[in-house]
Amino acid sequence: MYYADDLENILLRKIQKAEQDLLQLKLDYCRFVFGLSHRSRVRCADSVYRVTTVDVDTMEQREDGRFSTPVVHGVPLGADLRSTPVSLGRDWELESTPDTRSA
Repeated sequence: MYYADDLENILLRKIQKAEQDLLQLKLDYCRFVFGLSHRSRVRCADSVYRVTTVDVDTMEQREDGRFSTPVVHGVPLGADLRSTPVSLGRDWELESTPDTRSA
């Protein structure tokens, strides 16, 4: 009986580790493919928001193997970061920031 319990615990730890690794891979995908992180600025419905969360669980794998954009939540740019975040859905565009290196 102890063997079965130990085996179950080992498998549960491996599953949890794999889920954590998958979450990190999806966050890396968002960062490198979409340029998106939890502090990015995005434009949605003619307003600019600072991203507070990226919901990688909403990413769907398309037929070509790529992932769809995730649902993001954010607060309006300039608002207090403690404001209640608004769901921006998937219909957002990354806000381009001016290049400060050329100044």
